[in-house]
Amino acid sequence: MSDDTAASASDPVAASHRDSVETRYGAPTIVSLSDVHGYLDRARSALLTLSDHDEFDPIVEERDDGLLHWAGNDYVFVFNGDAVDRGPDSAGCLDLVARLRDEAPDGHVRQHLGNHEWFCLLPNDPGDGSWYCDAVPDERRRAMYDAIVDGDVAVAYEGYNYTYSHAGQPDGVDPAAVNDEAAAAAADLRTVVGTPEDDLRAVVDRFGEYPVFDAGIHILDGGDGHVKGPGAGPLWLGFDHLPAAAPPQIVGHTRHEEPTRTGNVVCGDVVLNNRETPGGEAVLVETPDSLCALVRQADGGVELREV
Repeated sequence: MSDDTAASASDPVAASHRDSVETRYGAPTIVSLSDVHGYLDRARSALLTLSDHDEFDPIVEERDDGLLHWAGNDYVFVFNGDAVDRGPDSAGCLDLVARLRDEAPDGHVRQHLGNHEWFCLLPNDPGDGSWYCDAVPDERRRAMYDAIVDGDVAVAYEGYNYTYSHAGQPDGVDPAAVNDEAAAAAADLRTVVGTPEDDLRAVVDRFGEYPVFDAGIHILDGGDGHVKGPGAGPLWLGFDHLPAAAPPQIVGHTRHEEPTRTGNVVCGDVVLNNRETPGGEAVLVETPDSLCALVRQADGGVELREV
């Protein structure tokens, strides 16, 4: 059984731990990473930036099996969506997040749905067959639905001063509300996996009953500007449609060369725009008093930047 399949068998995460860091004793530092899109080497490099900088304890450690494991320090890790597609090892990226979730204390690894994880929930993807999400086995789809119901996978998380979701919203995101809605949708849709009702159009229409997933419907209609434009939900909205005066949020979803701030909103989607050259991958690090980025340099070093 793969790591991400096994994760569905764990005890459900308490809603308080699912939704907010405020339930954590001792004010753990939050580390976030998003949009690794199947580039496992870049995901590993980003997580190891903490190990490679003198001011931080490691969040992960490489062991004799060659894999990264939870290092045992007091962090909350938010993977902010889009682990899969485009790169060569989507399954490896999913397994990495699931392994860390299994090894960390309960609720200390928060995995968020991105639009590409949503594709993985569908019977088949509306793409051309070249992406991981185009052929996700029913067993893994069920495990993903179960993980959403159990709270292991969610949509949003309340940090100290920022709310985390894959794409954000102009008026902000209420983690408890959207996570409850995603869990309700998953409980509904998992019942049809592998049945005659498991038809792409029918499943997408049922997702459309839940506003957090609504924009995805337009993918099947050829796209009409709504998918990432005004009115899109927290898995889909383009960064350009988040006003500077929006509530403080940390998002991914829209490619940048480096962690980028517009007013109160910070985007950490940097892997794809740097994948052809050494360095550029980064994590965002939030404490009760600060937000910074650790950015891998071309020479392998790590630069600490204010964001």
